[in-house]
Amino acid sequence: MRKYQGQLVHQSFDEEGVIEIVESEGVRALHFGSSSRQSSMLLTDPDQLHSLYARAMMAWLLFKDAPGDVLMIGLGGGSLAKFLLQRFEDCKIKVVEYRRGVVKIARSHFDLPLDSRLKIKIGDGGHYIRQKSLTASESYDLLMIDAFDHEGMSDSIGGEAFFDGCKTLLKPDGMLIINLWGTDKALFQDVAWHLGRVFDWRLLFLPVRGRGNVIGFAFNDPMPLPTQKELRGRTQALENNYHLEFPVFLQDLKRNNRTLFNRIIKP
Repeated sequence: MRKYQGQLVHQSFDEEGVIEIVESEGVRALHFGSSSRQSSMLLTDPDQLHSLYARAMMAWLLFKDAPGDVLMIGLGGGSLAKFLLQRFEDCKIKVVEYRRGVVKIARSHFDLPLDSRLKIKIGDGGHYIRQKSLTASESYDLLMIDAFDHEGMSDSIGGEAFFDGCKTLLKPDGMLIINLWGTDKALFQDVAWHLGRVFDWRLLFLPVRGRGNVIGFAFNDPMPLPTQKELRGRTQALENNYHLEFPVFLQDLKRNNRTLFNRIIKP
């Protein structure tokens, strides 16, 4: 059966709706009842990050070395979790995913491994952040948020109270990375404002070329940031190591954050 200009290879339903897997031109993609891809994987190279927005979310490596503890809100096909597990042997990941069926699909169709370093909790990510931040019983090097579905961002994510909880759960040198949909200008402006207030405007935005996604990066207050000279020196080594377009990421960060970039990143 043809769907979304590809071959439908799987379809299932849960209480939240439909979960579909479509293959086209060597790419397997996850859909939630619309043509928008939630995750994608190159069948000939399943371990590499294929989705442009997922690749851009890895631009945090410009500012920070290998992570130890990572919290992810939203799993999708699990491509980011899989990539981190493969590339960083000391990395431990906790994922909060709302839909149990999505976890099953990530395992069965996107090669998400069974790994003792990966823990997955079924639940609402916004509620989880608020609950854990009350006791500050957990702390993370990275907090990665990708909680979009076919209808937009989860209602429990994006407000100032949510980001305040995120900041509480970050280690002193921790970072928050969030996938936003830039074409929803009202939502984007609200989220950017709340992020800025909570993180004292220590944040940068990276538009994903050719896509509607904008990746936000927020830096905890004590986190030391590299200079612009140091960033330029890191890009080629990072590109060679991870096969991601870090020189482009740096160029676009500078171009789209002129005031903020020069304020928080010294020459």
